[in-house]
Amino acid sequence: MSLIAKAHQLHDEERTLLHRLRQERRAHRRPDPAALPAGARIADAVAATMGSWPFIIVQSAVLAAWVVLNVVVFMQHWDPYPFILLNLALSFQAAYAAPFIMMSQNRQAAIDRAAATHDYDVNTKAELEIELLHEKIDFLRETQVAELMQLVKRLEEKLDAAGQAPPA
Repeated sequence: MSLIAKAHQLHDEERTLLHRLRQERRAHRRPDPAALPAGARIADAVAATMGSWPFIIVQSAVLAAWVVLNVVVFMQHWDPYPFILLNLALSFQAAYAAPFIMMSQNRQAAIDRAAATHDYDVNTKAELEIELLHEKIDFLRETQVAELMQLVKRLEEKLDAAGQAPPA
């Protein structure tokens, strides 16, 4: 049986899947950020900005200055304790930031799902390729053993023809 015939012993489903995975190998590239809709780019930018140390530091400084100016400084207090205007501003910021962050997280979750599917496909392809290699190696080993058996048989025949007994 030839090596090609041995390779065709894979199940039809496995061969079809392996063929499809080989063709899709380069189709799983990262999308171009410029190709994203404007809403997705804005959501990513807002989430990246609000999730950064510079934003946290600047916001903390603004909040500290707000509190200091309204408690300590001897001037007109535009937002006296309990800082109702500050709470309103922070609530307004949170109300608008949350949907942007959720949109960015949903898009990232979709990217992660696609990556997991791609990883699964790559692992399946690797498994099928390894199975095919194992079959090829087994076939080569069987062929070599059969050739060795024939050589031993011929050697025994030559020894018998020469009148010598084969070693025990």
